[in-house]
Amino acid sequence: MIEIATLYRYLAWVIALVASLGSLFFSEVMKLPPCVLCWYQRIAMYPLVAIIGSAIILKDGHLRFYALPLSGSGFVISVYHNLLYYKVISDSIKPCTSGVSCTAKQIEWLGFITIPLLALTAFFIINVLLLLDSRANKLERN
Repeated sequence: MIEIATLYRYLAWVIALVASLGSLFFSEVMKLPPCVLCWYQRIAMYPLVAIIGSAIILKDGHLRFYALPLSGSGFVISVYHNLLYYKVISDSIKPCTSGVSCTAKQIEWLGFITIPLLALTAFFIINVLLLLDSRANKLERN
């Protein structure tokens, strides 16, 4: 039977993989160029596929130490991106001064699902799963 911590890792890995493939689909298939903040979020998301996958294979109980800094920083960038996108904070402090605007509406499914919201959701769920994995590992060791 699969351990609960391993289940959390598999779920986090699947979400990181789907998010990474989804971002590639948006840019390479749909031809939607990523903004600067999207690139930063990709930098945080793409390695998570390999890192979480390696931790699953190696049964490494210390996944949180090297995955949470990436997923946490991706989450912070994503929160900032969403605050800009939904005009909660001023456009005057946005980092997207050249190229694609960080507030450009490229997709909007069901009237509210946007690329920044998808990234925020993925990072949030991955962070929660990594924290649950950490807690489950501690409980299984005791």
